[in-house]
Amino acid sequence: MTAHDPQPILTTAAMRAAELLAVDAGVSLTTLMERAGAAVADTAWRVAAGRPILILTGPGNNGGDGYVAAQLLRQRGATVRVAAAMPPSSALAQAAAAAWTGPVEVLGPATCPAPVLVDALFGIGMVRPMGEALALAAQRLVEAAQRVIAIDVPSGVDTDHGGLWLGAITADVTVALGALKPAHVLLPAAALCGRTFVASLAIAADSAVCELTPAVVTAPAATAHKYSRGMVAVLAGALSGAAELAARAAQRGGAGYVQLLGSKFPPTPPYAIVRRSFSATHMWDQRIGAIVVGPGLGRDDQAQVRLDSALTSGLPLVIDADALALLNDQALKVPAILTPHSGEFARLASSIGAAGSKIDQTIAIAEHYGAVIIHKGADGIIAAPDGRACATWPGNPWLASAGTGDVLAGLCGAMLARGLDPFVAACQAVAVHRVWADAAGPNLIADDLVRTR
Repeated sequence: MTAHDPQPILTTAAMRAAELLAVDAGVSLTTLMERAGAAVADTAWRVAAGRPILILTGPGNNGGDGYVAAQLLRQRGATVRVAAAMPPSSALAQAAAAAWTGPVEVLGPATCPAPVLVDALFGIGMVRPMGEALALAAQRLVEAAQRVIAIDVPSGVDTDHGGLWLGAITADVTVALGALKPAHVLLPAAALCGRTFVASLAIAADSAVCELTPAVVTAPAATAHKYSRGMVAVLAGALSGAAELAARAAQRGGAGYVQLLGSKFPPTPPYAIVRRSFSATHMWDQRIGAIVVGPGLGRDDQAQVRLDSALTSGLPLVIDADALALLNDQALKVPAILTPHSGEFARLASSIGAAGSKIDQTIAIAEHYGAVIIHKGADGIIAAPDGRACATWPGNPWLASAGTGDVLAGLCGAMLARGLDPFVAACQAVAVHRVWADAAGPNLIADDLVRTR
């Protein structure tokens, strides 16, 4: 994804609605197609750099965008061919095809490849697999091309869920029309999009779901002190190393005061972490801005007691790992962030019957628990009970390592203890987590994320 302000993410229905609003405001559908074709032509012109271009067109408006792009490229002097899978069926596509002044080949086994291929076969409206013959013909041309550009989404992906149909095309570049779609940020489809650029088309695209906001690190105010910067209590359990990672992350994440309660480890650097035996009375300290419970907690009676003490404290919570398994299905009554990985998420979704896309399910779980949910992973989703959500694609693949989730939990604690809105706190924690991972470099381990820099 290119560097820009966070982009909204629209489902197929939401995108159609945005287009209709633009039409109501006086912009014709023909104008929107011309803008889309121009954006694709500009991209293809730069990518091709003088090499021949082959545009594969389908019957709908995605194909129409391809015809518009082909004509604009031809007018610029590019060597461009069009191969149609089938004749245009929509009025817009038919008009665009009629304006194309070159020949139209029939897409099939005899179609000659080109160095640059533009996929204008099927767009966001695709709801079923391609036919096998078409899939084979298109795949042969994709494999022969040096660069592949997809219009809106690669043909063969499920736009709203991120799944793949038979014949899904792998692109090097995707020109997202109007706004990002779920397929651009959800696996496995996101991995087929390559670099994604948004062509706004001057459409007012608005959504409660967007990309992850970049990390913002601000200095404390001149009047700040350790408690105003945020006090975090991390509850340890059976595996003290996980809680240690969370405590160090909270400290490095900007918390002014970090307590590690119940760790089996002797005091070790950093000595600025206050290590104490666990007592439920520690939860009475109203200076605590957030409690982190779950990393290395275990699932025995002791773990349940510690979780219960956190749940009844009335203090903001970060609930991770083992604590998620011990949590009941009741809504939480305090500001909270839950951080499930895919397995834990599946259990939560199943327990409440959440359905739909990963985005839909994450929002549903957030609504059920009255808490912010960080669905961890490369194509992670962060959702709030009020329907706000953001997508974290693309993540850092080196974070697929034991303990990195404990670090994230500690970061969430630091952000939450600072008094941030839980959704903002979760988004900032994930963004900083990524920055730390990028700085740590290849082959990182969780300890690298919280080492002294």
